Amino acid sequence: MALDLEKLLALKIPDTAQSYTFKDSLLYAVSLGYGSDPLHTQELPYVFEGADGGQRVAPSMGVILAHPGYWPRTLDTGLDWVRIVHAEQGLALHRPLPAQAEVVGISRVVSAIDKGKDKGALITYERKILERASGEPLCTITQVMMARGDGGFGGPAASAPLSPGIPDRAPDRVCELSTAPQMALLYRLNADWNPLHADPAVARKAGFERPILHGLASWGVAVRAVLSSALEYDADRMASIFGRFSAPVYPGETLRTDLWLEPDAVAFRVWAVERNVMVINNGRVGLRNRI
Repeated sequence: MALDLEKLLALKIPDTAQSYTFKDSLLYAVSLGYGSDPLHTQELPYVFEGADGGQRVAPSMGVILAHPGYWPRTLDTGLDWVRIVHAEQGLALHRPLPAQAEVVGISRVVSAIDKGKDKGALITYERKILERASGEPLCTITQVMMARGDGGFGGPAASAPLSPGIPDRAPDRVCELSTAPQMALLYRLNADWNPLHADPAVARKAGFERPILHGLASWGVAVRAVLSSALEYDADRMASIFGRFSAPVYPGETLRTDLWLEPDAVAFRVWAVERNVMVINNGRVGLRNRI
């Protein structure tokens, strides 16, 4: 069945409410490998609520707040959800994330671009996160999905907006971080229950040799690399985060993040070391202050 553009754009994704606690913030950080070195004092505030100066929140955590679940599968979308992969991820941080809060997520499908019958469709989805009591915005999530089985529906073929490029020079810094073999099983406890990341049978049906890591997990590891290698773990300096996924990551792989320092941003690119495959391209962290 061909994708129905009008129906998809009118899709009502239910608003989601979440009361998250300091434990959820700790779980998120641990699921991305923060605290792997128990003597790393700069990472400790992200994984231990009793750290000097108080608990801090990994800035990439905004993408999991008030998550509506895997709505391409659970709602009547007409999408071939098994063949959907994560293409791009953006996050605007309107202010530093609190360690615990009551929030509401307001979601909508923004657009669908027809790349052709054999190329799939690019679907852009947005979620605004507000504090429940005040209505004040915490962050805005923008996600682009490649629906590999839904191209050729006759919709607009406009190109997706160009993202900032990578500087044409050697990286200023390089950071390698390992991913645990069970990282996908741990990361899914943050609320993304897509069986593609846990069930070998579903992964094979989708064309992968085994379960892959969540795109948002590899993206979160890249943000951790920027935080550690360019910002001395000062999460408050991050104003926005963007990355384009170029290949899947398998749990257990080592991720190397190349970083370029600019006056108001950090550009980055991520490689799966063991396969020498680029997995995130055109990455960019916008900064509140100059480096």
